Amino acid sequence: MPFVRAARDFLASFGHAWNGLVHTAVHQRNMRVHVVAALLVCLVGSGLPLGLAEQVILIFCILFVFFAEILNSALEALVDLATEVLHEKARVTKDAAAAGVLVLTLGTVVVFAALLVHNRELILTSGPIIRRQVGLGVPLAACTALLVAPGRRPPVLDALLFLAGLGLLAFQAAETTSAVFTALAAGLLTLAYAAARRHRPPRGAEKRKPGTGPG
Repeated sequence: MPFVRAARDFLASFGHAWNGLVHTAVHQRNMRVHVVAALLVCLVGSGLPLGLAEQVILIFCILFVFFAEILNSALEALVDLATEVLHEKARVTKDAAAAGVLVLTLGTVVVFAALLVHNRELILTSGPIIRRQVGLGVPLAACTALLVAPGRRPPVLDALLFLAGLGLLAFQAAETTSAVFTALAAGLLTLAYAAARRHRPPRGAEKRKPGTGPG
């Protein structure tokens, strides 16, 4: 049926997009840094009662940096596919794409700092909230950083890190000031776990000798 086929293709497109996002988190070091940094921003947004405009600005900054990093990753892969040797124009293309990510990242840092300065009185009077967010946020960020870190780990360790992160998020969500930032933090943790699963080689691959086929 055409409708069923169209619906299946539409859902498959989300799967392809998710695979691209996970691939970027696995293969791009800067993307892994962005994931952890975005999680910390989400903890600030879910702890302090920021205005709607300030929340939207922070969310868009996160999304713009992610978009730029994903686009940079795609452009690098395209350049590598089109050139067998590093041509000068290929180098310029990669450098320019990386510069775009850098500009957006620095702009996000400036915007974030400006928001903190603008809300300095609120921050000074929110000592208990800040201590609570730090107490939950540091281990949560550590779980996320370990999940996105490259290298082989036992699957059970990744699962325990993911469950620990979810538990910390559940405690944080009980007194969150923004369900949107809490949901975004949960999405980042899920992305980190997906990247951890992608880091693991296929079952039996580590036992196979280089240059040998499956049979």
